[in-house]
Amino acid sequence: MPNKQRLCQKCVCPVCHKACLDSFGEHAVHCRELPGFKYRHDLVRDVLFDIFRCAGISAKKEAPVNFLTDPLEGRSTLRPADILVFGWVGGKHACVDLTGVSPLVGLGSSSFTVGQAALKAASGKVIKHEKACLDNQHVFIPFAFDTFGFLAPEAVDLLSRVQRVMHSNVMTPRSMDVVFKRLTFAIQKGVAAQLVARLPTISM
Repeated sequence: MPNKQRLCQKCVCPVCHKACLDSFGEHAVHCRELPGFKYRHDLVRDVLFDIFRCAGISAKKEAPVNFLTDPLEGRSTLRPADILVFGWVGGKHACVDLTGVSPLVGLGSSSFTVGQAALKAASGKVIKHEKACLDNQHVFIPFAFDTFGFLAPEAVDLLSRVQRVMHSNVMTPRSMDVVFKRLTFAIQKGVAAQLVARLPTISM
């Protein structure tokens, strides 16, 4: 037992200091402590915003809307929209809210289903924010993805429409699939940052 405890101390996550690192990198992928977790979210958000810009779609990053909040906690949790897309649906602005999750979370209590974690995250975002957006004449779009690259249907629909706009406005061979390729690369780059941040130090 003491040997096991000594081993765990050697491989404890250097970021959260709450769990042992594993040989498969599972903890490193879904560890929610900084750095890495927020970096991944912000990186994907910045890439998505740049895609809107390149496609000629009017949007604003980190846009204050004064109504996105946790309904259970009230205005004390007011936050900006990750990306506000102007006139996106029927002339209404769309609040795009990004959330990235690990598909490995909660595997101990249930069998693995592809995309389940991202779908659950998207549903939770809708419950939390959609009504407030509709009450304020906005549309809410959850943009949920997991670290394996799965995109929730709302994210796929959004990117597919952006892809069509880009292909219409930017007629180049690259515009055919650049949207999904850039987003996928951004997700994997964010995952890589989380893994690197949690590499154990080696004493020479």
